[in-house]
Order: sequence, then structure tokens, then C-alpha cells
Amino acid sequence: MLELKGIFKTFFPNTPNEVRALRGVDLRITPGSWVNIIGTNGSGKSTLLNATAGTFPLDQGEIILDGNRITRWPEHRRAKLIGRVFQDPFSGTAPSMTIAENLALAARRGQARGLGFALRTGWRNDLRDRVAAMGLGLEDKIEKPMDTLSGGQRQSITLLMAGLVRPSLLLLDEHTAALDPKSADKIIELTGKFIAENQLTTIMVTHSMQQAANFGDRIIMMHQGSICHDISGLQKSRVRASDLIAKFDEVRRSDQLDESVADMLRSNYV
Repeated sequence: MLELKGIFKTFFPNTPNEVRALRGVDLRITPGSWVNIIGTNGSGKSTLLNATAGTFPLDQGEIILDGNRITRWPEHRRAKLIGRVFQDPFSGTAPSMTIAENLALAARRGQARGLGFALRTGWRNDLRDRVAAMGLGLEDKIEKPMDTLSGGQRQSITLLMAGLVRPSLLLLDEHTAALDPKSADKIIELTGKFIAENQLTTIMVTHSMQQAANFGDRIIMMHQGSICHDISGLQKSRVRASDLIAKFDEVRRSDQLDESVADMLRSNYV
């Protein structure tokens, strides 16, 4: 269970560059749920993920994960409970280390670092089996450095790393956005299989309305640091990408109307 209660975050407060990124966000996610977060640039999507991961301190609010009040936990401590895959396929891994070594480090998330145990034949065979189960033909390349893989291959390994030690929460931050369409389709398909098999509680930020509509069981739309739509249950099962695009258009029209009203009010005081 993940609970966000009254989350506020402002960057560069009291300056000309002030950005009110999160404005009192309340969100409750049940175990095993897959929630997609969508919204325009600057709506607060990635900021919400970063707040949950502990990338920065909150101005106000509380975060509870599996009964643990993690609001003041540093990022490295939260990493014991949270797995994460970033947009950049080169983030979250050690490029010069082999696939096996990267997986070995991921398997010791939250524990003392070290690779000695990973040299055991039994452990390497287990790693090979886990990689083989992904169906990408990488099981014979686990001794290859990560930086020899394509973006899609690397992102698939990063996904495996994030869930190797079953996390309480999996965060996917536009993890297919930097890939070519074919690789993106493969990774999102692999993601769906991986989440289902491991019953992972997941938050995925995406710009793809098709992904948001076709995967997961809930959609959160954010706007100006707040949640403006929450789609779940039967409504989620029936939603299409075109429906989500229409909601974006509604938000844009509302913004334009608000700006028109503001202009009118300003003109009355000239």
C-alpha cells in the first residue's frame, strides 16, 4: 500500500523562477495495482515519482509505503523498498560492468555491496535462467558489458534489475520514451508480463496514450501539480487513447479560458 497525503513541493520559492510542482496531492494505491500517470509537460508527473523515490525533501505532506512512514527517509534507504527504471537506458546501471555483475548488485539492493557471492556457479545459472525467461536471447551475453547492448536490451535488463528483489513499489519513469517504436513496443509488452508475473505494485509515467489505455488498471491525469482525473475500474477497462486525448484537449481549453479571464481582469485595472 502506498499513500501520499497532502504532498506539496515548490522549486525556487520566492524567486522569479518559482515553480509550484506539486500542490496538495493525495493518492492511495492498493497492493498489486498498476497506475499510469499522464499529463502535459510540467504537470508534475515525474516530480511525483521523484518525491516518492526521495530525490528531494517535501515542503509538506507525508508518504507511507507498506506501513513505513518514509517521508524523511533518504533516497538510498527508500531504495530497499522501491525499484526504479528511468527514461534513459543508460541510467541506473554500471556501463563497464557485465550484465551478470549488474544483476548481482541489484540482487543485493539494501544490503552490503559485494560481488563475491555472484561468482558461484549456481547463482550465475539462476541469473542466466532469469534473463532467458525474458525471451530476448540475452542469456548467452551475461558476461558482456552493459554498454555493448542496444537501448532496448539495456532497458530490459534494467527492468529485471528493478524487480530482481521484489520491491514494494516499482517506479517506471517514461522508460520507453527514448527507444525506437519497435523496441518500445517490445519493452512495454515485457513490462506487462513482468509486472503480472511478480504482482508488482507499479506507477508508470508515460506520454503514450496508447500505453496508458492498454496497460494497467488505473490512470491518473495531472495538471499544474494536481490530480485532475482519476480513471479506474470499469471506466479504465473501456477507455481508449482517443478518450484520453480528448481529456487533454479539455484541460488545454480550460487553461485558455482561465488566461482569457485573467487578461480581462487585468484590462479592467489598466
